[in-house]
Amino acid sequence: MTRRNAPPAPDTIAAQALRRIDPRTGAVVPGIELASTFARDEDYVARQGYIYARDGGPTVEHVEAVLAALEGAAGTLVFASGMAAMVALAETLATGEHVVAPAGMYLGGANWLRRMQARRGIDVTFVGPEPGAAEAAIRPGRTRLVWLETPSNPTWDIADIAATATATHAAGARLGVDCTAAPPCTTRALALGADVAYHSGTKYLGGHSDLTAGVLSLAARDPFWEDLCAIRRLMGSVMAAFEAWLLLRGLRTLHLRYARSSASALAIARHFDGHPGVARVLYPGLPAHPGHAVAARQMTGGFGGMLSLLVAGTEPQAVDVARFAEVFIPATSLGGVESLIEHRRTVEGEDSPAPPTLLRLSVGIEDPADLIADLEQALERAGCGG
Repeated sequence: MTRRNAPPAPDTIAAQALRRIDPRTGAVVPGIELASTFARDEDYVARQGYIYARDGGPTVEHVEAVLAALEGAAGTLVFASGMAAMVALAETLATGEHVVAPAGMYLGGANWLRRMQARRGIDVTFVGPEPGAAEAAIRPGRTRLVWLETPSNPTWDIADIAATATATHAAGARLGVDCTAAPPCTTRALALGADVAYHSGTKYLGGHSDLTAGVLSLAARDPFWEDLCAIRRLMGSVMAAFEAWLLLRGLRTLHLRYARSSASALAIARHFDGHPGVARVLYPGLPAHPGHAVAARQMTGGFGGMLSLLVAGTEPQAVDVARFAEVFIPATSLGGVESLIEHRRTVEGEDSPAPPTLLRLSVGIEDPADLIADLEQALERAGCGG
């Protein structure tokens, strides 16, 4: 069967970065434009709309176009960090407006909402991961934004994007979804009814632990879109050209990296499910996970490389497992090619909602047998389950 007249598949779009071959040299690798300012033409007109790098530039525009194509978005904006994107989104809220957000959301984002609640009078309701909790907290006519994180870090609970979108829109509110752990190669939140798809591009989208990035993809170019563009410009939080180029480089292998990480994470989850040194495995790819059915509908390209282990032991023993790992690297982040392990409560501090024996694993692209063997020896040395 021919695909001659069919649009390119998403993995083809990503691999070729929209096939923008350099017309002068024929270079197949996207170029980088580092200029901070752009000269006007002989008629004093901005060439291709570029004036100053605070508004973006050719390299930023290129990565935004690739991301919009992958998300099925009307437009995408990239920021210098995931927090910069979250702050820009929060900046659209006015005093007295209501927000519904998960209690287990990214800690930096939750802290910023609390700051806005205290300083600007934004009304925030934090809800648990139970099905329907977000919908039940919506206040028709008052709720402006409903925020989901799915899978949620570090317990990997699953939220039903389509169901929440229906309830959100019926109340006249906007739905945003943190898709950091479920990039568009597996979940397209906008197609499921979300208005905003957010990513910490530092993670899977970049994929090499060498940049920080934030991404907001929108379903419509409307006044809300224009407001976000103005906020990014005024705050000066646009991504720099070199980081945009690194993000573009990472996107070209996104589908391959995510598939490998997902397969390895599933193998690890299955191996340690019922293991004497592990009290519980938290991974939506396991059929026993309470959100597995919804995840299977939403995550069509794999369940991801993120999972958590609740060790059979004490908090110090959990820390010891992280210390004794020899292949997993004890570091904070996720979505890179290298596998990471962290004791979440140590990283987040005393206010962390994470269970004391929880270890968060970001599974990279190494041989899964090496990763399993490494966890086995670390659990044994820590005396877990003994």
